[in-house]
Amino acid sequence: MRLTLHTDYALRLLMLLALEPDEVHTVEAVSRRYDISRNHLNKVARTLTQSGFVESQRGRGGGLRLAKPAGEINLGKVIRATEDNFHIVECFCRETNTCIVAPACGLRDPLEEALLAFQAVLNRYSLADLLRNPGAARRMRRLLAV
Repeated sequence: MRLTLHTDYALRLLMLLALEPDEVHTVEAVSRRYDISRNHLNKVARTLTQSGFVESQRGRGGGLRLAKPAGEINLGKVIRATEDNFHIVECFCRETNTCIVAPACGLRDPLEEALLAFQAVLNRYSLADLLRNPGAARRMRRLLAV
């Protein structure tokens, strides 16, 4: 299982917003701090805003901040909102599946079970859980210092 860059960047953005909740962050500043594509981060911010995880303020002094407390942002929900699909093998997509052994293959069920377990673990965590360790939060602040 591999998450897309879109999801990776979404999680990074959310962690920064949770780490510095009293600040408003521009996409430009966040992209510089993480050294990632501003255009890609714009798309990520749009997804997170449309999904209700982030609020966006336009105009001078505007930017991004969490739409709700970090403890109320569930990682499983974030990942489901940012991933296009969870087709980890071809047969997971009935519309485009061309695998000739799919009707007899025993691989689909274990992979589907593993995917459900993956999602269940993520459902147990909030954004706040990612920053609970004070030492890790301090190190993250240092690494992201402007």
